[in-house]
Amino acid sequence: MSNATTQTWSNWSGHVRAEPQLIASPADADELSDLVRTAPGPVRVAGAGHSFTPLVKSEGTILSMERFEGLVSHDSERHQARVRAGTRLGPLMHILQGIGQGLPNMGDIDRQAIGGALGTATHGSGPTLGAYHTQLETVQIVDGQGRLHDFNRAGDLDMVHAMGVALGAFGILTEVTMNNVPTYRLRRRKSVLPIADMLRDFETMMAAHRSAEFYYIPFSGYAQFIASDLSDAATTTRPTEDDEAGLATLRRLRTALAWLPSLRRRLILGAIAKLPAEDYVQDWLNVYASDRQTKFNEMEYHLPFEEGPKALAEIIELTEKRFAEVYFPMEVRTVALDEFWLSPFYNRLTCSIAIHHDAASDPRRFMRAAEPIFRRYGGRPHWGKMHSLKAADLKKLYPRWDDAMAVRRDIDPENRFVSPYMAGLFGIEP
Repeated sequence: MSNATTQTWSNWSGHVRAEPQLIASPADADELSDLVRTAPGPVRVAGAGHSFTPLVKSEGTILSMERFEGLVSHDSERHQARVRAGTRLGPLMHILQGIGQGLPNMGDIDRQAIGGALGTATHGSGPTLGAYHTQLETVQIVDGQGRLHDFNRAGDLDMVHAMGVALGAFGILTEVTMNNVPTYRLRRRKSVLPIADMLRDFETMMAAHRSAEFYYIPFSGYAQFIASDLSDAATTTRPTEDDEAGLATLRRLRTALAWLPSLRRRLILGAIAKLPAEDYVQDWLNVYASDRQTKFNEMEYHLPFEEGPKALAEIIELTEKRFAEVYFPMEVRTVALDEFWLSPFYNRLTCSIAIHHDAASDPRRFMRAAEPIFRRYGGRPHWGKMHSLKAADLKKLYPRWDDAMAVRRDIDPENRFVSPYMAGLFGIEP
């Protein structure tokens, strides 16, 4: 039987909360199908709660996929692995390493469930590397009437492209087959550069490595540049992670010197000067992820690649003129284009810019001020991160929008998966 309770649900940061009539953790597809048919609506599905938008929020039912985990099967020759959708990325990395496979790329958080990461177009960085959903070979879902379906690239490419980025509204993912790569090693290097140099040489520097990204440190004038490339060298020790200590320092300086920007800048530069350059080689699973303990709320927009530097320069100016409370670094990445209908990377090479705000205080004033800049440069919002766009806005950004909505209606004709938030997102009448 399912583990069912009536309680409060919240996302990782605590910004999104819900009091559904039912929270349930089905154990298998049959139980999931029964809940989809009979549980109080709307029915929403939760991964690990690492989205910052109300995708999961429901007054009806929230389904946890935590019991849908682990490896189902794998193909050593094709480097494919079929996994259950509730499998967290951290355990998944070790599962794949154990069968000689690796994810081609990752973001820096490994606590998401693979189903949630796929459904929100979660990604790493690299101009030739796609988001997780680009690895999909097969998709198994339970539709809005409780029926189980399997789709694959060979016979159902349009369906895979339509529901690869699904937001939990194109059926509930139960299992997926991922196209992976043979296990590999990466050489990762970190260095500190003036942000003016980074913006000037943006296209060259981001394209010069298999994976490159940088973090701009507000009120400093400097960015930490991180480059990763394939390596056949022997592994070396990964340096001790100091991100949380660095954040604590930035928070203290913010609190004590918010209105003394020149002194704040000098002290931040002093702290940056003490950061050691990093250069190490490790197996892929020991490189990507970082330990994120300080809670935050986040907005991320995906812009045409060439617009990234201009948009970032404006975001930095806005932050340093009007939002002295901001201290979290701004994350800048690139993502390869793809053909998934609701992917923010649909048909364009992308520069992704993420801004963060301490979860201990209200982020909305900062996010509202920054969002028009992102939109002016043609940005598409990350589905799982804060934004204010509705269906009329989104339809202009996605050429296959109407096609995707038609598929969604076929999969969920009774709108079992449509909460008020999802109705506004998709333009669905109550």
